[in-house]
Amino acid sequence: MNAVAQAIDALNEAFGRLIAPLIAIITLIVLFDIVSRFVFGRPSDWAFDITKMLFGAHFMLMAAYGLRHHVHVEVDVLKRLLSRKKQALLELMGYVVFFVPFIWMLLKYGWLFFDRAFSRGETTYGMMSIPVYPIKGVIVLAAVLLLLQAIAIVLRAIMQLREETPA
Repeated sequence: MNAVAQAIDALNEAFGRLIAPLIAIITLIVLFDIVSRFVFGRPSDWAFDITKMLFGAHFMLMAAYGLRHHVHVEVDVLKRLLSRKKQALLELMGYVVFFVPFIWMLLKYGWLFFDRAFSRGETTYGMMSIPVYPIKGVIVLAAVLLLLQAIAIVLRAIMQLREETPA
């Protein structure tokens, strides 16, 4: 179980380190849009749509990396007072009650959004008509990465519960 959890961690670590620096490209596009607005007197036709979609994709793809590094919101004031086994049990219950329905909906509806956008050739409005299906496909990819990271967390919680209590 530990090997599987470590492999998932390594995947999300590598993917997060690959995606994180791409925020610089988004920043450059925003700067281009600002400069074109002030120098040429009008914004570009594509920069706003591109930056909006890229930032959304960046945020979604970094979610599993954030979960891996425990930077998600968690109220752990009382959790810290519990033993390691009770913390693991609480984490397991939390994932079963909250995460399973969330990830099921994200996978199901993310796939439906992607499929509909792809089959209809959905694009943004405006002169550039940028395809939308790649960004909606990111919803599914992000859900899969989140699911994998949750599996690693659940495996670690199970391993913590199986450890023998010293006498």
